[in-house]
Amino acid sequence: MEEIMKIDTVEQYNELFGFQTRHPLVNMVDFDRPESQGNYRMTVGFYGIFLKETKGCIINYGKNHYDFDDKTVVSFAPGQTVGYTRIEGTLPKSIGLLFHPDFIRGTSLGQKIKKYTFFSYEANEALHLSAEERMVVHNCLAIVRAELQHAIDKHTKSLICTNIELLLDYCMRFYERQFITRQDMNLDVLSRFEKLIDEYLNSESALQNGVPSVQYFADKICLSPNYFGDLVKKETGKSAKEYIQLKMLDIAKEALLYPEKSITQVANKLGFQYPQHFVRFFKRYEGITPSQYRLKN
Repeated sequence: MEEIMKIDTVEQYNELFGFQTRHPLVNMVDFDRPESQGNYRMTVGFYGIFLKETKGCIINYGKNHYDFDDKTVVSFAPGQTVGYTRIEGTLPKSIGLLFHPDFIRGTSLGQKIKKYTFFSYEANEALHLSAEERMVVHNCLAIVRAELQHAIDKHTKSLICTNIELLLDYCMRFYERQFITRQDMNLDVLSRFEKLIDEYLNSESALQNGVPSVQYFADKICLSPNYFGDLVKKETGKSAKEYIQLKMLDIAKEALLYPEKSITQVANKLGFQYPQHFVRFFKRYEGITPSQYRLKN
């Protein structure tokens, strides 16, 4: 079995690949030289965002990998397993920005970091950049690089964090553009999502496996939960969880019109283990209990 290294700090990463440590918690790295090449798998303890400019390597996450076109952005977060595999006969070229959670703690970026859901996207959900977008990313990275080459002073942390935050905000914008340009593919995903929900709720699946989850449908469609959720939100204006629950609500309303079905039976059909959980769920959306809805209709 392939060994997975545990690389908790930016300094450890620098040592592994032979990069200079200019700051213990943040660094810019360049994969464009022979000494930085090799095959690795590691679990990391920091954030990373890479602008990949050639097809010189494969970057994988968990068991998934994708041989990217050039000019793509990939990212990873603490706790994720990252692989790096050289493609023989080619020289990789990529620029990476690494930063430890401790570096952004107590900053605006630290408060916002969870909103950048693309850190949990799978490798095959990489961001593909236009020439103009690539220039924006390069400019943000260049400012961080210049700041790291400057002597550390009281302004270093705030200036670097501000520019990392700017870079991540641009990536959010570019991903939204990518969702729009891939609209045909997105509509196919939504169509499959609708069908899977119907199959789940109209079979014994809910009875056997419980209330349907976003993770379940993301797995079926072969997307990461975050990418899937962001895609659904972009196309429908609702979160994937809300979309599922509204479907459950429609089925519950239909079932409640049949008086021979008890509240417990309706709850079980939707995957609720306890009827009182179903009652709370229903009241949250309708403002009345299932029994009151049945009497009213």
